[in-house]
Amino acid sequence: MSDPIRHIVMWRLRGETPDERAPARSKVKTLFEGLKGRIDGLTHVEVGVDVSDVDYACDVVLFSEFRDSAALKAYATHPEHLRVREELGDLRIGRFQVDYPIKVSGA
Repeated sequence: MSDPIRHIVMWRLRGETPDERAPARSKVKTLFEGLKGRIDGLTHVEVGVDVSDVDYACDVVLFSEFRDSAALKAYATHPEHLRVREELGDLRIGRFQVDYPIKVSGA
């Protein structure tokens, strides 16, 4: 069995100003937090909305953890995840992702 895996995604959202992007930020947060307890192997979900408002910052970050790489792979095609992606539509104009194994202490 593989190590647990951390999946971090950051998005830039459509809109010229933080005020224009605020509804989209809220929607992304609500939809991804709604996945808690709905997908087997998804062990942690945290969504952060940027408060810096610097011009190079992303708007939203998803910090999630999965039991193992197989669970992350299954998440990619899970109907609940696909529903969220569809509901977000074209709100996203940029997406950045990092996946990495979490080393369990003592292992």
